[in-house]
Amino acid sequence: MDLFEYNYKKMEEQNAPLASRMRPVTLDEFVGQEHIIAKDKLLYRAIQCDRLSSIILYGPPGTGKTTLAKIIANTTKSNFQQLNATTSGIKDIKEIINNAKNTSGMYQKKTILFIDEIHRFNKTQQDALLPYVEDGTIILIGATTENPYFEVNKALVSRSVIFELKQLTSENIKYILQNALTNKEKGLGNYATKLSQEAMNFLADVSNGDARTALNALELAVLTTEKDEYGIITIDLDIAQECIQKRALNYDKNGDNHYDTISAFIKSIRGSDPHAALYYLAKMLYAGEDSKLIARRMIIAASEDIGNADPHALQFAVSAAQAVNFVGMPECRIILAQVATYLSCAPKSNACYMGIEKATQDVINIQIKSVPNHLKDCHYNGARELERGLHYQYPHDFDGHYIQQQYLPDELVDRIYYEPSENGVEKRIKESLKRLGKGSVTNGTNSSK
Repeated sequence: MDLFEYNYKKMEEQNAPLASRMRPVTLDEFVGQEHIIAKDKLLYRAIQCDRLSSIILYGPPGTGKTTLAKIIANTTKSNFQQLNATTSGIKDIKEIINNAKNTSGMYQKKTILFIDEIHRFNKTQQDALLPYVEDGTIILIGATTENPYFEVNKALVSRSVIFELKQLTSENIKYILQNALTNKEKGLGNYATKLSQEAMNFLADVSNGDARTALNALELAVLTTEKDEYGIITIDLDIAQECIQKRALNYDKNGDNHYDTISAFIKSIRGSDPHAALYYLAKMLYAGEDSKLIARRMIIAASEDIGNADPHALQFAVSAAQAVNFVGMPECRIILAQVATYLSCAPKSNACYMGIEKATQDVINIQIKSVPNHLKDCHYNGARELERGLHYQYPHDFDGHYIQQQYLPDELVDRIYYEPSENGVEKRIKESLKRLGKGSVTNGTNSSK
């Protein structure tokens, strides 16, 4: 390296963004992802003993996929090569493969090939990698924000170990920000900076688990804020909002406002107000609420508040939850909005919820001697001698595939748990039960009120 190269390298390091400068270089510096790189975990052990096989790192942006790949490069004794799937082609792959063969032959050294955004490689490009991954010419580390089981060649996936990186928590982000503020070598430690707790919490929440976003906002805040008369740079909530271009909401993910907003969201769906449901949905997503949590709550609402008035609601909500997991933010907000408006506009019934509640109370409070004999299992030798299953009438042997017989225990005969509403599909269900003599009765013990 000549003097000009050295000076360029030095300037490049000095001018690099804070997020780049603060990138961990060892496993001990890495924040989060304890489920895969804690000291007792497979990936940690494989890196430390330099016995890594081909892997695919899958997770949202800012979770440390590229950082982890660079740590592997620093930790192992392998020849480390890197490609970006958006700018590289077959020619680049072949060149690295040839170099890997030479490096292995001359120096007995393995080659690790890191491919960022590997899901953007087309089938031909992925196929070109396959034989060399298979014979060990290269050890592949692929990074992707998309589910590799859908977006990466199945043969390539089958020859790799998949590690899913989770979204960083607010506490993880706070730790990273604090480290950046105090680190004098790579961070902002040479600036006398005071970051208010309010601003810290805000940056940690709105960054939505993306450390890069939080660090970029912090750096901008520090470099553009004037010192006070004591030489202190004070970053308050107003400055933090300006630097990340988001307004702070009164929304603590662990506080009352979090639960109040979710409650208002579900009650808006229950109350058939799609406009209010969309407002509270937007508020939660803007504040960085977990999209998966929102999807789970809507699955519950589909059964608790809609039930058999629209049996498709549950199926719709479950499919949406899977789609949310597959797509991720920000696009999954559209999917959540579709489900929220559908559930809001669907006919409502809590009959299933009320039914299981009443049945559960009877299970707790009423002592039942036995299942009626004719309903007991008779699929074993000697069952008939014990009068198990005697006199049971098979409904499919009768007209309409129905025959009147007792199903509830003796102590609960004529008990009514499920009382369909007059809404949607349940109106037809109610009429059907009435025809079969299974409708609601008017005595006090069976009333749902």
